[in-house]
Amino acid sequence: MPRKPRFYVPGAPVHAVQRGHNRSAVFFADLDYLEYLRCLKQAADSCGCAVHAYVLMTNHVHLLLSPERSESVGRLFQSLGRHYVRYVNETYRRHGGLWEGRYRGNVIDSQAYLLSCMRYIERNPVRAGMVDHPASYRWSSYTANALGVSNAILTAHAEYVALGRLPDDRQSAYRGLFEVDTASDEQARFRCALQTGTPLGDAQFKGQIEAALRVKVGFAQRGRPRKQ
Repeated sequence: MPRKPRFYVPGAPVHAVQRGHNRSAVFFADLDYLEYLRCLKQAADSCGCAVHAYVLMTNHVHLLLSPERSESVGRLFQSLGRHYVRYVNETYRRHGGLWEGRYRGNVIDSQAYLLSCMRYIERNPVRAGMVDHPASYRWSSYTANALGVSNAILTAHAEYVALGRLPDDRQSAYRGLFEVDTASDEQARFRCALQTGTPLGDAQFKGQIEAALRVKVGFAQRGRPRKQ
């Protein structure tokens, strides 16, 4: 299925993924993950992106971002490309690119999908068979969102804040979302939307995006979103 042009609207959350070239590893040691997170924090601050969730896998990364401007997401990945790739090349005495072409991303309807998308991202290591529970994986945002571990990279989205009046209440409610995995059809929606770059939401959400952008954006997959 061909990818559509990328459509971003200020304030609308974006689920983005970037993979290593030929799906090769992009992290080789703990220091590499730490350096990527340092670069991510720097890029998010300088490019105007709020980071709500992330996971760093061996050969790819998932990010959930809210951009301040339509160009914020692209600039964030450009910054990561400059700084993290330079770090890897210098550290491992290699040359050339690290990533597989351009990153992929799509706008999501925050009311219908934001919390599910956070769960989808943070459960990646479990689905990959790397750990039995997301709390056991060091390189994701789960421990911050679910357990309250301090994380300077993250900004809480309004949908997350609405889970409870107090931080402990929000964290408890968020942990409850992980008692079951993302349904298989919902996983397919996330993957299809990423593959095509199409906004993920219902007809009303699509209409709002089209009105903001003044361009037809279509559907990644038809049908009503599942309730969380």
